[in-house]
Amino acid sequence: MGAQELNPQIEKQVQNLLAQMSLEEKVGQMTQIDFSVISAENAQDIDNPIDQAKLEEAVLKYHVGSILNTPSTPNNKAQPIEKWRRLTNSIREVAAKSRLKIPVIYGIDAIHGATYTRSSVLFPQAINMAATFNTQLSFQEGEITAAEVKASGLDWNFSPVMDIGRQPLWPRLWETYGEDVYLGSAMGSAYIKGHQGADYSAATKAPTCLKHYIGYSYPLNGKDRSPAWIGERALREYFLPAFAAGIKAGAPTVMINSGEVDGIPGHANYQYLTSILRGELGFTGFTISDWEDIIRLYDRDKMAASPKEAVKIAVMAGVDMSMVPFNYSFYDLLLELAHSGEVPLSRIDEAVTRILRVKFATGLFNPHPLINEAEYFDTPAANAVNRQAAEESIILAKNDQQLLPLPKTASILVTGPAANLLSVMNGGWTITWQGDKEELYPQNKLTLLQAIQKKTTGQVSYVGGKAFGDEINIEQVVSAARNHDYIILALGEKPYTETPGNIDSLNLDDNQLKLAHDVLATGKPVILVTLGGRPRIITPIAEKAAAVVLGFLPGMEGGEVLADILFGDVNPSGKLPISYPRNTNDIVPYDHKPMESFEFNQYRPLYAFAHGLSYTRFETNGLTLNKNKIKLGESIDVSVKVKNIGQLTGKEVVMVYLHDKAASVTRPTRQLKAFKKVELKPGQQQTLQFTLTADDMSFIGVDMKRIVEPGEFKVMVGTETAEFTVTHP
Repeated sequence: MGAQELNPQIEKQVQNLLAQMSLEEKVGQMTQIDFSVISAENAQDIDNPIDQAKLEEAVLKYHVGSILNTPSTPNNKAQPIEKWRRLTNSIREVAAKSRLKIPVIYGIDAIHGATYTRSSVLFPQAINMAATFNTQLSFQEGEITAAEVKASGLDWNFSPVMDIGRQPLWPRLWETYGEDVYLGSAMGSAYIKGHQGADYSAATKAPTCLKHYIGYSYPLNGKDRSPAWIGERALREYFLPAFAAGIKAGAPTVMINSGEVDGIPGHANYQYLTSILRGELGFTGFTISDWEDIIRLYDRDKMAASPKEAVKIAVMAGVDMSMVPFNYSFYDLLLELAHSGEVPLSRIDEAVTRILRVKFATGLFNPHPLINEAEYFDTPAANAVNRQAAEESIILAKNDQQLLPLPKTASILVTGPAANLLSVMNGGWTITWQGDKEELYPQNKLTLLQAIQKKTTGQVSYVGGKAFGDEINIEQVVSAARNHDYIILALGEKPYTETPGNIDSLNLDDNQLKLAHDVLATGKPVILVTLGGRPRIITPIAEKAAAVVLGFLPGMEGGEVLADILFGDVNPSGKLPISYPRNTNDIVPYDHKPMESFEFNQYRPLYAFAHGLSYTRFETNGLTLNKNKIKLGESIDVSVKVKNIGQLTGKEVVMVYLHDKAASVTRPTRQLKAFKKVELKPGQQQTLQFTLTADDMSFIGVDMKRIVEPGEFKVMVGTETAEFTVTHP
């Protein structure tokens, strides 16, 4: 793996500054505190949220290198942009009074847009962005998010999540780009490139942070912050490549796994944090702990015998900055460890070098004036990109007898707990941490119900509650159904993220199941719309419904876009970025091993990976390879035609899969290696070209090294296959 290149000018500046720093100033740089440490009382609701004495203590006495979060834990919520600009300026002014004038880098979770700035453009969540199979949209999301973060006076974004989403119970599945290694790597890399540009010190650009290195997304029991058991080969084959791609794309910071892998907590794992991340991937930026995760080596994991030992273990494993975040304990303990020689000064210098390197590269020492809010915040152009992303992220999973699109004159009954809430379309990290404060959502955005009412001239009735968990009067629903042509049934999950989102089963709750059963029993055509971050089990409902639309978390434009699709103003083009399970325990990814679909075993999800219907029809044909035999290390070119054979303009994703027919380590039945999304008019045909490289043909061999073995390979596109052979030179 090629190392991230260093800038000689920045390296010289870093060494000059480091040589002037006291031990206390160095340890301060490694310390990150939550905003609440410098907060005035009720900071989330007042104009001047900073306690000036506390801020000066943090920056001038403890020399803190970073502050994070929105005012103010535990009552965090999005703040007006003007307040953010004042707040961050106050911090810059105090840092400028310090002896060496080292700026504070302010970090924020801008997860699907500028989460914590009021009225920002909030995109579909990552699982939806993956469903677009459109890397250009991910790039644009990165551009827009960076500009809105910087317009807010903020410096650094804790995004994207590069964990691979292969455990559907996990409450952060929706923050990932799905189950496929290539798709996740491509979407995440595009986001980083849009967010950072060629130079992330530019006024509209900002550094990103890869999360959560590594193995965090695959807890055995599905609960957040619980153990994963991942062998080294699986780690290198499935979990490492997306992080390698993010580093190659230029991400300068990495946040560490809050859980543990094979008995070693992420924050204590020298093999992962130093040997692999630095030695193999060539990462030159800095690592940051997740929330309170160094002290947790002591109080939760029982790995350290004392808080002091926890700091020693984490820093020596390769943690450069501690998200402490509520006090200065890390600072005090690391100073003690440095004075006693238990943590060598060379290790502290190494960490501080990395932190200063990123601060210089971010332009904090020579900042641009803040960009014009009117030009870069909540713009019509940004909202149009968001709308397109939502449009391309919605998956039409079933459409019996072309029931959809609906006529705009139809009489429709809308019901279900997800029908009339903005929060269910956005999920966690929206205005607040959990995203569940419906009263804080923008009034100018439409729920699914409101968008349907706006779209149709027919009668629209609604039977449902106000909050997600409100009981719905099923008798009233059944009675109202008699007077309507169609029923739109909106089911799903309330918003959540992290540990509060843990569940014991993918099954929907009994109230939703009972509602669905009785609605289906009316005999009226039912269109099931699902919203939420996980694939909750809908099999018995979906089998009887006339149409199924999988919305997941389409963001602030979700209501209007869903209505556009239901009534045919938008032709759906989303494709599943995960395998949608048929039942709670039948979790098999699309890139399964041959034995998982052999004899009595089968890959039989409710909806397969990459499934997604359109209101038109497409056909791929003419799959050809430029050679049928290549030497080890060579590439092969793939050509295929795609044609719109239906009556409407639409978008189709052409996907190229590869299978190594015999290998020294068992290979998946197929793996996605390339894709392209195209828009075609009726009758229009396009020829697409792809190149499969040696890396695409490689795998982690018996000795844990990436290799390509000679032998036969099968290329699959649509219903066609083609084969080629790799030989020794």
